[in-house]
Amino acid sequence: MGFLEKRNGAIDMLRGLTMFLMVLVNDLWTVGNVPEWIGHTTANQDGMGLADIVFPMFLFSVGMSIPYAIERRFSKGQSGEGILGHVLSRTLALLLMGVFIVNSEGGFAPLGGFGKGLYWVLMVIGFFLVWNQYPKEFKPRKWLQVAGLAILLFLAVTFRDGEGGLFRASWWGILGIIGWSYLFCATAWMLSRKRPWIIPLLWLSVVLLNMLTTGLRDGGRIIDGGNFISDFARAIHLGNGSSVLMVLGGMVTTLSDRKMSQKSEMSRICTGISVVALLALLGWGSHQFWITSKIIGTLPWCLYVSAISVALYTLLRYLEKRSWTGWFRPLAPAGKATLTVYMMPYLYYALWVALSPTMPSWLGGGIGILKCTLFSLLCIATAWLFGKAGLKLKI
Repeated sequence: MGFLEKRNGAIDMLRGLTMFLMVLVNDLWTVGNVPEWIGHTTANQDGMGLADIVFPMFLFSVGMSIPYAIERRFSKGQSGEGILGHVLSRTLALLLMGVFIVNSEGGFAPLGGFGKGLYWVLMVIGFFLVWNQYPKEFKPRKWLQVAGLAILLFLAVTFRDGEGGLFRASWWGILGIIGWSYLFCATAWMLSRKRPWIIPLLWLSVVLLNMLTTGLRDGGRIIDGGNFISDFARAIHLGNGSSVLMVLGGMVTTLSDRKMSQKSEMSRICTGISVVALLALLGWGSHQFWITSKIIGTLPWCLYVSAISVALYTLLRYLEKRSWTGWFRPLAPAGKATLTVYMMPYLYYALWVALSPTMPSWLGGGIGILKCTLFSLLCIATAWLFGKAGLKLKI
């Protein structure tokens, strides 16, 4: 399949751009009066803003990377059992990080007497101690990881929410959703890697799952709730399949891209445009029956965002082939040190909590968006500095 060729820079750019936008839209809470098109829509609102597109696009880029990452490990002689162990360890890391972040986002009254800002700082320190990309010859590695685990255990034990509740997984958070989706799709690839045609069939199966388990416009369902299909999907953390659908879409795109690798550039571009048009048409057709909603995870939302993702990847692939990628250099850390970038806002928000600044009334609207844009660039630059100091999260 050609997965062992040089690194696909277009995937790095897609991942970097989405992470840049993710930090940006996640920072909108610090400013006011932002236009509707950039924020989230409500659960039952028929539509989507920029913030509703970013996370699923990141899931799409995760799916694009899965075949490359797993085949690279097989090429190095790793066994299937060893690779599955790596997949499970990555999933566990994402779930744990997701739960720690989720617990800090609600009411906060920890036993230790410290506030949310210190919690965030200790949380990030714990993450880096446990999951930093240490040099292989670095002997204190295990002791530092034990120290990190001790910090995280301390935070979990002493945590209390605003009502005195204990540390718990009320939901898995953004990182947890990535973790469960990654586990399902990476396992699917390992089981079907010699028969890759199974992946598009699996994508269609998850489309069907979404159709059967998601409420229609009129409030009804194709099949009533409480049935075996929805119960089983919920038990294996699929839900209505929307998140997994985005990851599988990325995997199908990678398979198609590799199959078209020997075709002319114009053929590849025309294929990309055709796929975008087909996904948009399918999205429009499904929109007659379901609303477009990120929170519910409806089929039109999945298909529209898939169309946008394929369109952006096709453009980035075109730019990469022509080496027109200099514009991406400031965002490069977001493509290769993605998890590190994702953690940087918590350090700055801890400083925000400590200082409790009064924001000027004019910091809103377009100026507010500019502030969030600069903040995202600051987080990327900080992650770059961390990397220079040997600090990079690697799971």
